[in-house]
Amino acid sequence: MGHFKQKEQPIFSTRAHVFQIDPNTKKNWVPTSKHAVTVSYFYDSTRNVYRIISLDGSKAIINSTITPNMTFTKTSQKFGQWADSRANTVYGLGFSSEHHLSKVTELECVSSQANAVHTHKTELNQTIQELEETLKMKEEEIERLKQEIDNARELQEQRDSLTQKLQEVEIRNKDLEGQLSDLEQRLEKSQNEQEAFRNNLKTLLEILDGKIFELTELRDNLAKLLECS
Repeated sequence: MGHFKQKEQPIFSTRAHVFQIDPNTKKNWVPTSKHAVTVSYFYDSTRNVYRIISLDGSKAIINSTITPNMTFTKTSQKFGQWADSRANTVYGLGFSSEHHLSKVTELECVSSQANAVHTHKTELNQTIQELEETLKMKEEEIERLKQEIDNARELQEQRDSLTQKLQEVEIRNKDLEGQLSDLEQRLEKSQNEQEAFRNNLKTLLEILDGKIFELTELRDNLAKLLECS
């Protein structure tokens, strides 16, 4: 059932007859001490809890840790009881006077409240720790989102730069297309001029051939005239 420090001074000690509920009937009380024994209230500083300890010689007949949901019930002027879920039993104490019972009842109430405050503080600390972890996760998520935004911004800048370069290339392509079209037109014009020149030259050659033929006939006629004379 756990150990306790006997060197620690109890907060309160009294004499009482100790009982436990019959595990079979759950109704009848079974005495665990033949006579009244010392029942002490301890504060366990190592675990920050209150404990009810009772020794019968070297045997611990009560070693009960007070929890926030534990209630010490006064069933008569000199008898009180409480359920210990950890020990899976119900303890009963019979006192010689109502004063001792009232003192134990008061101590149980105070310690139960103190344990409740401690439990609440523990739960708050756990909640704070969980919130801090959640906040850390959110901060990490925000940093990750910032990085993603920076990456997206960098990608957008690269897209914008590529788009601008593409536009510049398209403008240069249009300029080159214009220059090529102009060259094609000039080439076509040159070809047409060459064709016309060839046609004109051909016509001139034909005329020249005709003149040469006429000149040859004229020479022949002159020769004939000279022969006749």
